[in-house]
Amino acid sequence: MTMDATRQRFLMCRPTYFAVDYAINPWMDPTAPVDVDLAVRQWERLREVYLDLGHTVEEIAPVPGLPDMVFAANGGTVIDGRAMAVQFRDPQRADEAPAYRAWFEAAGFEMYDPKHVNEGEGDVLLAGDHLLAGTGFRTAHASHAQLQEVFGYPVITMQLVDPRFYHLDTALTVLDERTVAYLPEAFSPGSQAVLRRLFPDAVHATLADAEVLGLNAVSDGRHVVLPEQATGLAATLRDRGYQTIGVDLSELRKAGGGPKCCTLRLRQGKANR
Repeated sequence: MTMDATRQRFLMCRPTYFAVDYAINPWMDPTAPVDVDLAVRQWERLREVYLDLGHTVEEIAPVPGLPDMVFAANGGTVIDGRAMAVQFRDPQRADEAPAYRAWFEAAGFEMYDPKHVNEGEGDVLLAGDHLLAGTGFRTAHASHAQLQEVFGYPVITMQLVDPRFYHLDTALTVLDERTVAYLPEAFSPGSQAVLRRLFPDAVHATLADAEVLGLNAVSDGRHVVLPEQATGLAATLRDRGYQTIGVDLSELRKAGGGPKCCTLRLRQGKANR
């Protein structure tokens, strides 16, 4: 199988102020030590991988007191030059929203403000001609209607049921316009049925790989960047013809984040619909 890679433009935030000072998901333990220098080195390696693949990486300046700002995927949703800002569920992250909104506005994106809790690409993934939109733990179901109005793509609601996989991008990754990989048991029975209908050739991940955030991956259609600990998933993807690149983000995983959490795709051009 011949895979075509598409050059991407990403937004990232250096984890200068990374910490685990509070617990807003099951991964976070404020009593466990965190090595900020290691987190920065791991993040820098992820950034280097993107640059080596020919992608463009923009950076937003980190803000003191916002340790989760490194998870840029939660900063917004950007499609066809339009950016929807976010509204976080948890007050600990609330001040990230205006910082990201200001960056989008300065970068020239057409801005839209959320009417409901909406945690950006953490719960909103473009898959071909559909927007897959997660709900159940963070992003409110009511926000899905606004996503459809703003971006003009059919929105498919995905009901998450396992608190370890609290954002859609921890339970599902878009590999290309026709294929996804996901953990079936992270979704409600109805959502599993929808995924089977939409993606009959999907890759089904194991719980062992999902538990190291193996599905929190970034694909350009040919290369898949994923946690190096997700060895089974990587092997399956290679069997499907994808080229996998493992990275170690174990320090950032202490806050529940992996490669995709650190990476927001900036889609500038008009997509075909």
